[in-house]
Amino acid sequence: MLIKAAINGGRSRDEHPAIPLTPDEIAVAAADAVAAGADVVHAHARTADGSQTIHPDEIRRMVEAVRRGAPGVIVGTTTGLWTCSGHAERMQLLAAWPEDALPDFASVAFCEEGAAEAAELVLERGMVLESAVWSMDDVPALLAASTLHQNVRVLIEPEDEDVQVAIDHARRIADALRAGGVTAPLLYHGYDATAWPLVRAAIDDGHETRVGFEDMLGLDGDAPAADTAEMVRLARALEAAGAGLVDAGLASSAGSAVSSTSPAAAPDAEARV
Repeated sequence: MLIKAAINGGRSRDEHPAIPLTPDEIAVAAADAVAAGADVVHAHARTADGSQTIHPDEIRRMVEAVRRGAPGVIVGTTTGLWTCSGHAERMQLLAAWPEDALPDFASVAFCEEGAAEAAELVLERGMVLESAVWSMDDVPALLAASTLHQNVRVLIEPEDEDVQVAIDHARRIADALRAGGVTAPLLYHGYDATAWPLVRAAIDDGHETRVGFEDMLGLDGDAPAADTAEMVRLARALEAAGAGLVDAGLASSAGSAVSSTSPAAAPDAEARV
């Protein structure tokens, strides 16, 4: 099972003191997550004041720091509209990303204005494309996109706060995508209360998944997490156990096992890609 480590998203240090914000912190977190078992890393570049950005200068700083401090790590980023003034500026900024410091992949949310055009530009710039759908309402736009069959994976990110509703919604989206001809791998992930249940649903359903500070701040069962690497270790433990939709006791036991070998130590839904 592919596990993506989403190491910061739009989170702040007020939410967890270990959120990586600077390029060097992002590089360390990326290396640690991959060492713990993550296959790829997703990170949001930040400005000096901690704001999310897709400005070419900050993309360069982040990507170069990861390549310097964590050589070989596959790193991607967001193209979310919340990182700029709107779609027109997004296109200008993406077009200006430095050729010698491009992320390996970029995510495009198909709930957003101009998503199809942004997805085309990601591919034109030579990056790998991930497309994201947050609800059934987004599925038609993705299925109509010229880039539909050029995705390395499709992210399914239900915004529902109720756990069972979120799981059911993710499965409906997955069924609709497969019925629409999508053959790329599917990745489930949630946010806060739904994050770990969707990890377990992904194990059950044979899909990819994502963990990290962007999606959750602790381990399954609400135990605190030192960092994203600790979450990756738990996800791998659940996968190895065939945990799937395990009861709280097994999840807590897996979390305890990971914690015992690990070092000690809410933004809007739109900031989740």
